[in-house]
Amino acid sequence: MLKKYYPSAYVDSVFDIDYDKLYAKGYRGIIFDLDSTLVPHGNDSTPEVDALFEQIHRSGLRTILLTNNDEERVLRFIRNIDTLYLCDANKPDPAGFLKAVEMLGVEKREAIYIGDQLFIDIIGANNSGLDSILVHYILHEGETRLGIRRNLEKPILWFYRRSRNYNRIGNLSKED
Repeated sequence: MLKKYYPSAYVDSVFDIDYDKLYAKGYRGIIFDLDSTLVPHGNDSTPEVDALFEQIHRSGLRTILLTNNDEERVLRFIRNIDTLYLCDANKPDPAGFLKAVEMLGVEKREAIYIGDQLFIDIIGANNSGLDSILVHYILHEGETRLGIRRNLEKPILWFYRRSRNYNRIGNLSKED
């Protein structure tokens, strides 16, 4: 029952992922969530995120943002990033995920989704037949209040970490 909420892998941050490992595993496209995955909700990109996208593209991977945000928000975010985007995606509806794969120009098995929410990002990727990476959500500095969904995610993640499905596509973290 809970398996539909389980990601293919879990890492703390998008900065902890070894993107060369993803490429070696046969992935050619990455579909990113935006808010609370790359930056705190509503924030512009940072020099670190801009550099991350450059590094990802150098490794041979294509990228696209899949977000429920409007185009104005996304254009503000990507002003220094060369990436595709799909706005108003109505996640977790699989249609947006599948459209993102099509826009990347890769096969579904060659795409992976990276997001921070089980009930929107991971279930949407799973229902689309995509592998997924869950990252720990990013909050604004000083923010401590979590929504109901974040609290509901905690027991699911507890079971996920103890299941045989934990990091089923392998360790994707950078080596120390």
